[in-house]
Amino acid sequence: MSNQIQIVRGIPELRETVRNWRRQGLSVALVPTMGALHAGHISLVRRAADLADRTIVSIFVNPTQFAPNEDLARYPRTEAADLALLGPERCDLVWTPQPTDMYPDGFATRVLPAGAAAGLESDFRPHFFGGVATVCTKLFGATTPDVAIFGEKDYQQLCVIRQLVRDLNIPIEIIGAETARELDDLALSSRNVYLSAEERAVAPALARVLRDTALKAQALLQNTAAARPAPKAVPMFPEPGQPAPIHQLPALERLCEAAAEALRQAGFAKVDYVAVREADTLRPVNALGARPLRVLGAAWLGTTRLIDNVPG
Repeated sequence: MSNQIQIVRGIPELRETVRNWRRQGLSVALVPTMGALHAGHISLVRRAADLADRTIVSIFVNPTQFAPNEDLARYPRTEAADLALLGPERCDLVWTPQPTDMYPDGFATRVLPAGAAAGLESDFRPHFFGGVATVCTKLFGATTPDVAIFGEKDYQQLCVIRQLVRDLNIPIEIIGAETARELDDLALSSRNVYLSAEERAVAPALARVLRDTALKAQALLQNTAAARPAPKAVPMFPEPGQPAPIHQLPALERLCEAAAEALRQAGFAKVDYVAVREADTLRPVNALGARPLRVLGAAWLGTTRLIDNVPG
């Protein structure tokens, strides 16, 4: 059964709708997306509907998080299919702003995160988290939700957004939802449509190698003979926006190098990184002992860049 979803383009109409909900004492959840929706997005919508009285899905392909050489022009834009997919769900409003709504003439303010944004994706896409933090700040300001749902597939992004609302005192609860996967463990992604049949057959190796690395990393951290003493810990983020000193256990570095080689042997053309990080902060692991970890990776199949992560 399809739900009657309100479709809103402009910010004034959006704000008026949310104000009316607030007058009724209703809570609001936001699911930010760039469209090209799939089952992973729908799982976020369902989580949002369980947590609030009203659910907003935003669809906006944010140009500020794409570099000039990236896939902004060819990124899938499938609004009709997206709305059809949302029809049976408990989604109350879809907000589809245009770039001129989000970045009108004279727009000159940008949010530049450090902390969790340092390294990993930022080493290869230095523009990315500035664009993400800026657009999320604007999405939050326009929708004023009580809670926002983000997928754990983009785990560093999730950490950056949590840091953003904490640092800027934005009164929103950020919820991370478990990564949705295909039966062969490939993480669902709008960019999976770019993969050829041969590349699609190779793609699940990313999750497999990351899971194997996570098991080995925990075993290593619990084996006091497995690693040399770590260098003396120093503050990772001495000043906002400044490069951070990184001191990873040498044995973990070797483990990640082996994982990258395993991906190349599996058929990946290039590996940007495989990294073991502390789960809550994304700091490098510089001491022995069991703790929650995240193992993150980014690698290329042809012209398609895949990212994934697993808990450790």
